[in-house]
Amino acid sequence: MLQTFLPLFLMTFGICLFIVLMQFLWRYIDDMVGKGLGIPVLAEMFLYAALFLVPMALPLAILLASLMTFGNLGERLELLAMKSAGVSLIRIMKPLIITISFVCVGAFYFQNNIMPIAQVKLYTLLYSMRQKSPELDIPEGVFYKEITGFNVYVRHKNNSSGLLKDMMIYDYSEGFNNARIIVADSGRLKTSTNKLYLILSLFNGESFENLKSQGTNLQNKSAVPYRRESFKTKDILIEFDANFTRTDESFMQNQYMGKKLDDLQTSIDSMTMRLDSIKKINAKSIVESSYKKSLKSNKTRKESNETTIEKKEEPIIVMNFDSLYLAQTPGSKSGLLTRAKATVESTKSENYFKAMIIGDEAYKLRRHIIEWHKKFTLSFACLVFFFIGAPLGAIIRKGGLGMPVIISVILFIFYYIIDNIGFKMARDGVWTALEGMWLSSAVLAPLGIFLTYKAVNDSVILNADTYLNAIKNLIGKRSGRKVEKKEVIIYNPDYQNLIPRIEKLAEDSKVYIATHKRWLNYIKFWKQGGKDHTARKLAEEMEAIVEELSNSDQNLILNKLMDYPIIGSYAKLNDKMTGKVGLAIGLFIPIGLPVYLLATYQRKLLCHDIQVIQKTSLDLLPMINNYCKD
Repeated sequence: MLQTFLPLFLMTFGICLFIVLMQFLWRYIDDMVGKGLGIPVLAEMFLYAALFLVPMALPLAILLASLMTFGNLGERLELLAMKSAGVSLIRIMKPLIITISFVCVGAFYFQNNIMPIAQVKLYTLLYSMRQKSPELDIPEGVFYKEITGFNVYVRHKNNSSGLLKDMMIYDYSEGFNNARIIVADSGRLKTSTNKLYLILSLFNGESFENLKSQGTNLQNKSAVPYRRESFKTKDILIEFDANFTRTDESFMQNQYMGKKLDDLQTSIDSMTMRLDSIKKINAKSIVESSYKKSLKSNKTRKESNETTIEKKEEPIIVMNFDSLYLAQTPGSKSGLLTRAKATVESTKSENYFKAMIIGDEAYKLRRHIIEWHKKFTLSFACLVFFFIGAPLGAIIRKGGLGMPVIISVILFIFYYIIDNIGFKMARDGVWTALEGMWLSSAVLAPLGIFLTYKAVNDSVILNADTYLNAIKNLIGKRSGRKVEKKEVIIYNPDYQNLIPRIEKLAEDSKVYIATHKRWLNYIKFWKQGGKDHTARKLAEEMEAIVEELSNSDQNLILNKLMDYPIIGSYAKLNDKMTGKVGLAIGLFIPIGLPVYLLATYQRKLLCHDIQVIQKTSLDLLPMINNYCKD
């Protein structure tokens, strides 16, 4: 098993990592193109990007490799041979379960120890690349704006000699009001040795600039003088840092992405205490600044003074703010409203600022908690995908890169969408971090358990006929009974004994139709668990009669037996369900009512089947009697 699985796992992991790496490259291509980055810098970035994308590629590789491994074994009938030898599927999977367990442990170690370093290196490098100035590659026929403070236009460019022809330069490095315009027949642009300056050499041109900034007396004049300069050669020195400078990694290391499990837990504890302290201070400030608190404090002080000085009761003054406001002059009213509005705006701004502080602190805390959970979700996802891929491969029995790749991609896209939904919900505070980060695992884990159970029991879950028959049975389109004449009959039917049994079956069917109505009492239905013992007995007796009469050599009797229906839904619910459990489910209306309505519809189909049993039994009796007379 290991010799089959490990090469496939390494191959699929490489393919998956390459695919997600290309997706990463497509996402950040704008930050790399035109920056003149060297091969070592790009190679370093791809290395860190590959390590960063391992959590995305590893579960998909395990899913695809396990699906292909067991699909190949099933397609070559090796899996069937091992099961025929008495080896269970769990025992076949045991070596791979142990291997995947080690992979999960390694994934946790990778997430906790290597991933923080890779994330810090990658994000620092990406930030440094974004800050680097672009390489100078001035296009033809358009204004080039990548040089700070300058717009450069070149009509033609000689790529072999580097000569720029018909140049126009707008120099607004000292502001748009003091812009300078330079035109030249040709020129060259090069970088200084230390790559800190650009040297622009111009030939045969003119420059124009106003003199507005030269002297204060010129500011009041309507006409602004300007200066025109002609030159044969002119050099312009422009500050332009073309070096690649790395940003300090200390800032990224202090973020959630650069911390291990212990550091995250320490940060979570301290940030929780800080957030609680801020909330407590803000709440205390709001209570103390409210007018109710002020009135309460004034009343308390007044009562305290009255108690200490003299115990003399005074009437409590109740202020009517409306009457006080109406008693003011129009000017005073306007002043009061203005002051009230200013107070409200000030309070609103202050509370909004406090809410922003709390929101930022809560966001940082959530990101730390999310990162703490991510240390474990990768390991669990690898285990879940193995228990989805291995049994699914044993069920579909298709190897290669066809069907397994399609199924793996569909399942992984489903996992990726759910995982992103949970992550964003947890990041935005809609759900807790526990709910958001474990959502995908909680959804896929039952699928893995279900597929493993079905594969161990050799259940057919991908056969379309199984689901078509279930749908037909649900809507009442039953499968027809097929009875063929046997070439060799060992025991002939006992017709004399069968006649009273068939008569009793017809009579019991008639009684059942008369006594069993379509609609059931809701409470009684759930107490009985949907069981119909009478219909079960009728179905069992019908099957016994059909089985015995199938040994007949009479074609008319055999053809009539095919009119008997196949009944398989006389028990609407689980036979092991007790009355208390059924009643508890029935009282839970969202689940109980749809099941009851479905059972009522199936009961109608059952009554129709019982009518067919009665009619077929009555038609069968004359045939048997005529045969016995002959």
